[in-house]
Amino acid sequence: MLRVVKPKNSRSKRAMEARDPKEVEDPRTVIFVRGTHTGEVVNRVMKELMALKRPNAISFSKKNTVRPFEDATSLEFWAQKNDASMFVLGQSTKKRPNGLTIARMFDAKLLDMCELGVEGFVSMDAFKTPKPQPGHKPMLHFASELFDSHPRFVQLKSLLMDLFNGEVVESIHLAGLEHVISVTVAPVPESLVSTTGEQGDGPLPTVHIRGYTLKLLASGQRVPRVELVPMGPSLDLTLRRHKEADPELWKAAMRRPKLKKQDVEKGLGKKRKNVEVDAMGDVRGRLHVARQDLDKLQTRKMKGLKKGLEEDESAGEDEEEAGARRVKRKKTAS
Repeated sequence: MLRVVKPKNSRSKRAMEARDPKEVEDPRTVIFVRGTHTGEVVNRVMKELMALKRPNAISFSKKNTVRPFEDATSLEFWAQKNDASMFVLGQSTKKRPNGLTIARMFDAKLLDMCELGVEGFVSMDAFKTPKPQPGHKPMLHFASELFDSHPRFVQLKSLLMDLFNGEVVESIHLAGLEHVISVTVAPVPESLVSTTGEQGDGPLPTVHIRGYTLKLLASGQRVPRVELVPMGPSLDLTLRRHKEADPELWKAAMRRPKLKKQDVEKGLGKKRKNVEVDAMGDVRGRLHVARQDLDKLQTRKMKGLKKGLEEDESAGEDEEEAGARRVKRKKTAS
């Protein structure tokens, strides 16, 4: 259990408020940790991944005795101290060589993690092509139906998206798209997915991660022609051990904050029926009223609106006209 620290002054209070959950979260900080035994391949892979994640990456230079599947106390302590939400741990043993573990945290507690085995690796130095600038948001491409159907690949897709995803932006300029990270799997074996749509117990295919830079060329139109140029790194990974998230902790992590009254009036969140916002930002609503009988409508009681008044006035006008005719006849007779 981590003790609750109360702020002693306004400066520490601001620092603690900066770590509190937000409606729009900051870019995830990833800590790269080396285990007791790491080979050359694991060290180079972690170095390449850290180069893609900069500036939101922290590297621990010393070796640490960490066994996340047995005890996650060290990860929770480092997450609380460094305000980090993800870990990439490198460990190579005789039983599991070239191991790479991706762990995700929530509220300084271990949420879920997945262990991968590095089967093939080609560094970015082997590709003599331009490299993206640090801090640029990459485009992610997942080319397999398993990333939407198989639970192991769904978890891996979620972890990779949180790992490479950067700052949340509302709009993107075309010139700001510099590189693409493509994630594919080997041909799916027949034993994994049967013809009936049920998942089998066969071996899981290999995951291939490739990096490309975008090259914008003239196309004679407003939208340029795009070409992909390999830049690295090139990774071939196999799925090993994994730990699923606790249902209660996952429910708390996926909870969304309540929208403000202004956001609800603008039409955000749950869509309200017959309510829309026009181009000027004004809220307009549409009311559906049943057919009304205007004769029975209760109005203000005024003397001029009485029903019998019109009949009396018409009768008086008729009498005046008749009297005028009689006077006119008398004058003509005389």
